[in-house]
Amino acid sequence: MKKKVLEGSVLFVSIVKWVFLAACVGLIVGASTTLFLKLLALAIAFANDYKYYFLLLPAAFFLSIVAVKYFAPEAGGHGTEKVIEAVHKRSGKINPMVVPVKLIATIITIALGGSAGKEGPCAQIGAGLSSVLSDLLRFDDKDRRKLVICGISAGFATVFGTPIAGAIFGVEVLFVGGLLYDVLLPSFVAGVVGFHISSLMGITYFYQPLRFVPIFSSFFFIKVCLGGLFFGFCAFLFVEMLTYFKVLNQKIRMPVLFKGLLGGAVLALLCFLVSTQYLGLGLDTIEAALQGGQTPKVAFLLKMFFTSVTLNFGGSGGIVTPIFFIGATSGNIFGSVLGLDPSMFAALGMVSVLAGAANTPISASIMAIELFGPALGPYAAISCVISFLMTGHRSVYPSQVLSMQKSSSLAVGKGKVMEDLGDIDFEVRSKTITGGIVKGLKRMQKKGKKKD
Repeated sequence: MKKKVLEGSVLFVSIVKWVFLAACVGLIVGASTTLFLKLLALAIAFANDYKYYFLLLPAAFFLSIVAVKYFAPEAGGHGTEKVIEAVHKRSGKINPMVVPVKLIATIITIALGGSAGKEGPCAQIGAGLSSVLSDLLRFDDKDRRKLVICGISAGFATVFGTPIAGAIFGVEVLFVGGLLYDVLLPSFVAGVVGFHISSLMGITYFYQPLRFVPIFSSFFFIKVCLGGLFFGFCAFLFVEMLTYFKVLNQKIRMPVLFKGLLGGAVLALLCFLVSTQYLGLGLDTIEAALQGGQTPKVAFLLKMFFTSVTLNFGGSGGIVTPIFFIGATSGNIFGSVLGLDPSMFAALGMVSVLAGAANTPISASIMAIELFGPALGPYAAISCVISFLMTGHRSVYPSQVLSMQKSSSLAVGKGKVMEDLGDIDFEVRSKTITGGIVKGLKRMQKKGKKKD
């Protein structure tokens, strides 16, 4: 009896402790995110007063590189990726200078036309402030790690106005195929508090419940599955393009500051050749796609290119907002070409490409319900999981740790960081359908090599 009382007391104290700490994180992140979003909105409005503002892109990338290189190297990249790396390698320890440097570098990048998002910086700023709070409270590595994950959840929830999806995203994004249940309660608290703080401080969010009455049929179900395959391919293509430009950047032999000038100049020139539609956040295009408006057939491919150049050649910002652009426009095009509802498939594409590119099918499915209403939920879940599987063992967050095989016929190193997986070996299991297909593919590959 005494043991049961002691156990209950310990759990009660633990719950109270983490509800209080997570609420503090939500309060801090909600306020800091609101400040960042308002400063970013002012900077974008000021820059857009000038028709050719994008000509300053080389200067934007140059200044962003200078700020990151000389003041806080950890503030490089697209935000969430660096936080994942800090959690896995340093138990969430983050340099306090990351917070102001990331804020300034991201505002410069996005306001002057860099194709990046706003959620990564908010996650990194939230995680950085959580790390500072952990140091002030003299937490050990385990508790600091939990508090930093709360910062990720609160940042994501606060940016998009999706407290439940934000909370799940924080505990899902660290491991591919695994959830951190020990951080679930504080993540929910931090996400909900952060969302309500930012709402009270004047931040408004985009919600668009879809007005359709889904009538289930086998034919419609097949369409959703085909959409999931297509969105998975889009996610696959985006990850590969990001990797290609990362390698290209490493091959170019010139000082890193000049690489920023080069990348900015390329994007500025492209604006004259195509459009300025692919610069910045692209929220107008996302909204138009979700409302069923026509979008250029190559819109999602051009956004991939602009974002890959921005994030690999000196720009600072997140990657989820560009993923939303890619997903919404690809879904709109998919629906229009096949004679389906472009609005519905734009919404499906928006969350499905996120599920595939970030390996977060659960939080993406929940986000569909929070943003577009419960009617889309079952179809979003199917599409998101298919996209997640279709993308394979790759991610826009290379520091994610793999904790599952996406197919029993693929021999991959569970427990490894995604970028360290290398070439994937195939386990041939001839008694299964998948094994038979894999065996056939390997034979074709050998025949091709002999002919060469």
